[in-house]
Amino acid sequence: MKKPLLAALTTLVITGTGVAPAAAATATATATATATQSTAPAIQAVDFAGTVALSNCSGSVIRFPASADTDPALVLTNGHCLETGFPAAGQVIVDQASSRTFGLLNASATQVGTLRAAKVAYATMTDTDVTIYQLTTTYAQISSTYGINALTVQDTHPTAGTAITVVSGYWKRTYACSIDGFAYRLKEGSWTWKDSVRYTSACNTIGGTSGSPVVDNATGKVVAVNNTGNEDGASCTLNNPCEVDEAGTVTVRQGINYAQETYQIPACFTTGNKLNLNASGCTLPRP
Repeated sequence: MKKPLLAALTTLVITGTGVAPAAAATATATATATATQSTAPAIQAVDFAGTVALSNCSGSVIRFPASADTDPALVLTNGHCLETGFPAAGQVIVDQASSRTFGLLNASATQVGTLRAAKVAYATMTDTDVTIYQLTTTYAQISSTYGINALTVQDTHPTAGTAITVVSGYWKRTYACSIDGFAYRLKEGSWTWKDSVRYTSACNTIGGTSGSPVVDNATGKVVAVNNTGNEDGASCTLNNPCEVDEAGTVTVRQGINYAQETYQIPACFTTGNKLNLNASGCTLPRP
């Protein structure tokens, strides 16, 4: 999972379980990976406006096609970026108190303000890997104060071959590649995710990119949330997810990274950006 070393150690203290860093086992390795990424050409069509930096991950301010400007804004990141530790397999968290803060970035990756959570609206690492925070501010207030609009979540399934950009607010770096295809099941440790996005090899995401929005270059919409990759070639272990097809065949793709689709999320949020897991079309796991 794409958390930096310090965050992984923090989770170890909180949960009492062993959690390996997603990448960059040492500061030198992290610096090297970051320096390498900095030489990659920037994607001009996708910028940092609306992305956020968390203490241990990346994220973005999101809205849905039916969201109103007066609705409380939402921040999307990974389930494993939750400040209280990794949700257990099968666990779903809703309406949990939180006052977490997020550094809001503008188009050039400069932090222009700090946003604050009112609560964790939804979090899980079952079937998918997402946390959605509800903020204390509305979209209109963020736009008026900072001149920044939320990223819209696409409500249709992403397509293989689509050119995408992974935008990391934590590192203030982008990773450009395409959707290579989809993993029927992606298994990492005790967690299993459904219908995961597989990147082409150019998206060599590192620790700290967890929770980054995956943006369709053509539309600017969020189609997935970055979450993990196979680092060492091991099978189905922490930081080494494996793909499992419908027949149960396991495939390991060392060096390949993945994201969780987000198209299914809008159906679970109704008027006023209120979570309703019983809404028509909502397929997110329930508590």
